[in-house]
Amino acid sequence: MKRIVARVLPAVLLVILAPAGCVEPGAAPDANLAQEGLERLDFREVIRKAKDKVFPAVVFMKCLQESHETGKKITQEIAGSGVIVSPDGRMLTNWHMVDKAVEVRCLLSDGRSMNAKVLGQDKDTDLALLQLELPAGTKEVPYAKIGDSAALKEGDFVMAMGAPWGLNRSVSIGIVSCTRRYLPGSSEYSLWLQTDAAISPGNSGGPLVNTDGLVVGINTLGVMYGGDMGFAIPAETIKLIVPQLSEHAKADWSWTGLQLQPLKDFNKNIYFEGAEGVIVAETDPESPGRRAGLLPRDRILKIEGRPTNAEREEDLPAVRRMLGLLAKNKEVEVELRRGKETLVKKLTPRTKGKVEGDELDCPRWNLTVKTINQFDNPELHFYRKEGVFVYGIKHPGNASEARLYEQDIILKIDGKDVRTLKDVKAIHKASLEDIKTKHDVVITVLRNGLTWQIVLDYERDYEKE
Repeated sequence: MKRIVARVLPAVLLVILAPAGCVEPGAAPDANLAQEGLERLDFREVIRKAKDKVFPAVVFMKCLQESHETGKKITQEIAGSGVIVSPDGRMLTNWHMVDKAVEVRCLLSDGRSMNAKVLGQDKDTDLALLQLELPAGTKEVPYAKIGDSAALKEGDFVMAMGAPWGLNRSVSIGIVSCTRRYLPGSSEYSLWLQTDAAISPGNSGGPLVNTDGLVVGINTLGVMYGGDMGFAIPAETIKLIVPQLSEHAKADWSWTGLQLQPLKDFNKNIYFEGAEGVIVAETDPESPGRRAGLLPRDRILKIEGRPTNAEREEDLPAVRRMLGLLAKNKEVEVELRRGKETLVKKLTPRTKGKVEGDELDCPRWNLTVKTINQFDNPELHFYRKEGVFVYGIKHPGNASEARLYEQDIILKIDGKDVRTLKDVKAIHKASLEDIKTKHDVVITVLRNGLTWQIVLDYERDYEKE
């Protein structure tokens, strides 16, 4: 199955277009029309030159991804984009393009096709670094240079390049609508560049380019309805993350468990006293922040002497990024204001680790399972810090007939404790080997805080029907 991928924001925009620059019948020609024509030609030349610098480096990608969401392991093809950023074939794209990919195929601008391997990826910023598997003797490939997104202003012209709807390479033009867009749920460590240059499904991973022919962002999000609203990861974030992906194969963030809130929270209509610092909204259970004794409503002023000012929500990613880059397992001083007191607490960040659990397919049982991860499944992690849950259910199938549900936490199978995928894999394997004499198991699950005993009968083979 082929799928064209793009992260899409569910929104509908109503756009009213008004006529501009109309000339009334019989009006005298403008004396400056000739000059304006020359300026338009100059602008087209600027755009053409900028496009020519980057367009040869745009890559059309097809990835084969493994998915377990439907209750069984399936492989599906998705289409998207990338951009080569070094002469030896290093390439940037989105994390969601290569997540769980077993094969990445790339089509270059000159018609050459080759595979690529993933060097590093980061779900939190949706960035991935790849290496083209260049044929022997290849000296270099066309590549683009990374620019300075901090220099962008609202109204600056930009181009979005990529492979919309799987149609190989194309380019669209627009302006920067916002240079510091905060998107709740998608702005943990980075703000976004908002543009009205068309970003459609398939543009994911392609470059956003300024008029100097420099990559100022990686296209990531788009609005399916209404158009005129797309979002790109800024070059400022790219320059921070790529060296870590190259060195560690991941962003290697530190974790403190601090949930932050701006001083002036317009959306929640909450405004805190003080003009400096950031508010602790909550601390995660068993986190370094909670162990350090930080409390909700504490106003953090400095960390290791560095200010942590977040007046508005747009300022939060920079503070989270500061926390995420702290040295791991090394104590730092946190200066905070609690009521009328100024206190100093000792905080020891730890490695954030994986932000998503591993997955396993259980054929004949017609379900897939996944390990609980505190970042990906916080609601399940609340009940069980280490464990496995039902990730996908095949319909129709034995698991669905048994009334097992997605998000069920598996505690035991036939009386045997289950804490890891290895435990499930061993029990599942043994059950299929003994299927002629026994074809059911009793699965103990935790569902919404209550324990249930489920009998899973897997005598029927739905795969053959």
